[in-house]
Amino acid sequence: MEGRRKKGPMGAQGPRALGARRNAQIVGAALDRIVAKYVFPKRAATIEVAIRDRLAAGAYDTLHGPGLCAAVTAHLQEVCPDRHLRLLCRDEPQSVAPEDDDAGRAAFLALLRAENQGIRAVEQLDGNVGRIDIRRIADAGEGGRAIGAAMELVAHTRALLLDLRECRGGSPEGAALWCSYFFPDDQVRLNDIYSRATDSTRQYWTASHLPAPRYLDRPVYALTSARTFSGGEDVAYTLQVHGRAVVVGETTRGGAHPTDRHPVTEHITVTVPTARTVSAVTGTNWEGVGVRPDRAVPAERALEAAHEAARRGADQFRGGPAS
Repeated sequence: MEGRRKKGPMGAQGPRALGARRNAQIVGAALDRIVAKYVFPKRAATIEVAIRDRLAAGAYDTLHGPGLCAAVTAHLQEVCPDRHLRLLCRDEPQSVAPEDDDAGRAAFLALLRAENQGIRAVEQLDGNVGRIDIRRIADAGEGGRAIGAAMELVAHTRALLLDLRECRGGSPEGAALWCSYFFPDDQVRLNDIYSRATDSTRQYWTASHLPAPRYLDRPVYALTSARTFSGGEDVAYTLQVHGRAVVVGETTRGGAHPTDRHPVTEHITVTVPTARTVSAVTGTNWEGVGVRPDRAVPAERALEAAHEAARRGADQFRGGPAS
């Protein structure tokens, strides 16, 4: 009996100890990826110290699944306010095999195919104003024809609304392709992306050949919301700072760093920014601050406001280059 009484408290503590060890392994594996891959190595070292201190203090011992991911993400962004630096929890199990860039790209392309290359709708509004509802930024290769088809349908409108309010991200090459339609040739340097892995910088210029007519000498409005993120922000910011679009809506989420995803468990993934976007105009980007609208209106009113301005042929919302 005495032996059982001694064993009871140990048994009660067992689940917490097991949970703490499991979470230490999960968080440790995520930190290993961050330290090895994050675009700013010095910041990665600071992140590791701060999160391991919280681990040692037992901050994550009783958490699991979504709660663990939410807490670690909050602490990551407290130390380093990078919106792409996150732990994500998903219900469907995933492979935890070693990283395979080809497999990751294949999954991304399959998602885009299932979502019509990110193009939800193309329509002609009253006053011969075009609208394209873009939910993801497609890969320039596979998505080029779909982007061209959308632009073909609005080629003869008098103004165009790029609706990015629900756009959550996508391909930098695709963002450059979308932007190319609003410039006359291939002589416009849009932005650069620095990659830590290769310690190199790639320049993104407007494309020389497009499958549909360029959209020139007519107003373009980019509609944004607080949900607009990453690739959607790229299109809005690039067109804004080049003076080619008026941004109407809300300040966007503020994620400017191209990112890789690394499975940590069957249900938890760490997202690690591995590169940095640099605008050819401003020398910086929208990381942490978002794309600020030229006319700030609630997202649900952005379409109405931009459509009315387009019908009047007004350009009074335009501001200077974003900072």
